[in-house]
Amino acid sequence: MKTETRPVSIFNIAVIVASLGYFVDIYDLLLFTIVRVPSLKELGLPQSEIDSGAGMLLINVQMLGLLIGGIFWGIIGDKKGRLSVLFGSILIYSVANIANGFVQGINGYLLWRFVAGFGLAGELGAGITLVSEILPKEKRGYGTMIVATVGVSGAVAANLIAKLVGDWRICYFIGGGLGLCLLVLRVSVMESHMFNAVRASSAARGSFLALFTSSERLLKYLKCMLLGTPTWFVVGILIAFSNKFAVEMKVNGTINPGDAIAFCYAGLTVGDLASGLISQLWRSRRKVMLLFLVFTSVMVAVYLNMHGAEKWWVYTVCFLMGFSVGFWAIFVTIAAESFGTNLRATVATTVPNFARGMLPLISILFIQVQKYFTFLQSGAIVAVICIGIALITAWSIEETFGKDLNYLEEI
Repeated sequence: MKTETRPVSIFNIAVIVASLGYFVDIYDLLLFTIVRVPSLKELGLPQSEIDSGAGMLLINVQMLGLLIGGIFWGIIGDKKGRLSVLFGSILIYSVANIANGFVQGINGYLLWRFVAGFGLAGELGAGITLVSEILPKEKRGYGTMIVATVGVSGAVAANLIAKLVGDWRICYFIGGGLGLCLLVLRVSVMESHMFNAVRASSAARGSFLALFTSSERLLKYLKCMLLGTPTWFVVGILIAFSNKFAVEMKVNGTINPGDAIAFCYAGLTVGDLASGLISQLWRSRRKVMLLFLVFTSVMVAVYLNMHGAEKWWVYTVCFLMGFSVGFWAIFVTIAAESFGTNLRATVATTVPNFARGMLPLISILFIQVQKYFTFLQSGAIVAVICIGIALITAWSIEETFGKDLNYLEEI
């Protein structure tokens, strides 16, 4: 399979569009976390419903949209093209964002959060796949680093805009408007030559079930997925419940989970930049994953032993813990580099969404462990499990740096 080759800058239009698309993706996901409570209060729901019933249902519905969308957009990316996913996903989540700003009841909110989750599911995987295929193998780590770093900074922007604007509906309109502006840039993006070559051939492509027909391929797929587990444990448990952990450790001052999330994502942004740069310098994805996972272990241990600490130190540790799990760029790049062109988009799109989808399982485990141990001990036990699995996976996974991606999977 031969493809046209030409020098490509790491700052080409595809990298820019993928970066800004992921920026809006993260903006929307975190914005929903920030405005969920005030929006539901304005819609007239009692606090009990906000804390458990409707509030939890909204989160689960969005997660369902992400999981279904991950499979759908992954298959479309391999069958119709990476650009089809970028266009379709941006359009859907932009419309959903604007619609979220107009909802007048919980049913409408549930519908549009599902649609938003469905649309958001395609952005990162398609962007990373496209960037990985159009950049030279020695430079693609820089491209995916830019995508992840710019994208994760959308969380910081969401927190800032929510505080400056105040009105949750306007915040949603801003997100939708940003997405629609991206569609103008999308027109200038070219499809990857690798995919065009596969599309012109008779090779089968875009089969999600093909990931399960070979034990070797399934094991590789599961390894790619498990690498992302620590990120969502840190963000979804340790940071999301930072106020509760602070009370248990008798921290001096009240910890605001929203501020903890902002500090964590600021760390994630710097971490993604650092992990990408180190990966290029070391010419290795695997070594960088191991380095950051060891640092994650250290920072989680520090976090769970801040007894009587000052408030500023808690937020500092939240930043450092975010930095330690700032390997999202490396994580998704490994997934894209581990599979052939005819399954690459399917894998790169489903893996990050399934990794996100593991948070409910981690939460259930965390709750069950609390039946036998204290809150802090439960956090430590789940941390050992999540980080331990990721460390074993990173140790055994194939090195993909500099790998030639111009090949097909036999399906």
